[in-house]
Amino acid sequence: MKTTTLSQRGLEAPTSPIRALEATSREASDSGKTVHFLNIGQPDIATPPAMIEAYRSFDETVLAYSPSDGVPAYRQALAETYYSRVVGELPLITAEDIVVTVGGSEALLFAMASVTDPGDEILVCEPYYTNYSGYSHLLGITTAAVTTHAREGFAIDPARVEAAITERTRALVLPTPGNPTGVVASFTELVELVEICRRHGLFFICDEVYREFVYDQPEGTLAPSLLAVPGAEQLGIVIDSVSKRYSACGARLGCLITRNPEIRRAALHFGQARLSPATVAQRAGMAALETPASYFSEVLAEYQARRDLLVQGLSSIGIHVTVPKGAFYIAVPLPVEDAEDFATWLVRDFDLDGETVCMAPLAGFYSTPGLGRNEVRLAYVLDQQRLARCVKIIAAGLERYMNPE
Repeated sequence: MKTTTLSQRGLEAPTSPIRALEATSREASDSGKTVHFLNIGQPDIATPPAMIEAYRSFDETVLAYSPSDGVPAYRQALAETYYSRVVGELPLITAEDIVVTVGGSEALLFAMASVTDPGDEILVCEPYYTNYSGYSHLLGITTAAVTTHAREGFAIDPARVEAAITERTRALVLPTPGNPTGVVASFTELVELVEICRRHGLFFICDEVYREFVYDQPEGTLAPSLLAVPGAEQLGIVIDSVSKRYSACGARLGCLITRNPEIRRAALHFGQARLSPATVAQRAGMAALETPASYFSEVLAEYQARRDLLVQGLSSIGIHVTVPKGAFYIAVPLPVEDAEDFATWLVRDFDLDGETVCMAPLAGFYSTPGLGRNEVRLAYVLDQQRLARCVKIIAAGLERYMNPE
């Protein structure tokens, strides 16, 4: 009898460093420990009430499919109510520029699949969001990385990006505000990157799911968008999601936005293969568009306070970090050789009065071997009291780990 085997794609599928300690954390919780989860970007901020009410009030007799590219009224509302605020002086986005997706992750997958073939490569700036690597593996393409450095504030250098382009490069993939570094690309930097993409015939996939979360700026400031950059109309693809903006990760509702009709057509055809995005989630997404500006002002103030508390708390125990300008993550260098080993030990073998912390080892956010080995990513998605407690747990854990009895 012939033996069945998995595909190489399945056998070699990378684990997510964000969720790598999930089983260990579950065992710790089952043993009675309180685990503070700073490894994953799951905010504790309340979802806007209008979204919750939209789910509760759904009363259709049949829960039917939606169109594969999303409910037209929702796409129209996104174009008119939301994206009209981000395009600057360029023509407005229309409903026909949008494909509604099952979360921003599906939008990313559709974008990458639309512009690459097996054997191609995408260019990223490391450390980068790990799904870029996971989806590259799924599609049979390579993730080539331009390294950014903490000593330079993780700034993106367009010249280094251009120098890294090869004949196999098909697209630049960039998050701004960035995960895991919190870097926010300026409008000028986006213009420079677009010019590079134009010179080399590359597509530009810009992951903008943290657009609202920019710090130390006037109230209401949004991160600059690729949708506002002249010259990006035919090469630009923007990834977006309700997950972080409205603290609605479980809605699994996102979208892909592009002015290039061929990219939009390809994404639609991928969408037809998976049938449709969730019908009720789009009702909730419509309701979310009515969220008042005061909600975002309060949320942003809370995140900035959390950022400042965590930065200051880490500094007080001798750990100095690059202060994030956006999103809600911090890349943290630890005084250990192997941050993954420490993070595992902290959850599995250590507690401070019954409490411990789960972190994401940062090595998995790099393509270059050896980089990030002593770093972790912390997500400041818990309230300030719990974050302060987490700093104490990390400090005590480091002391015990580095000085075992």
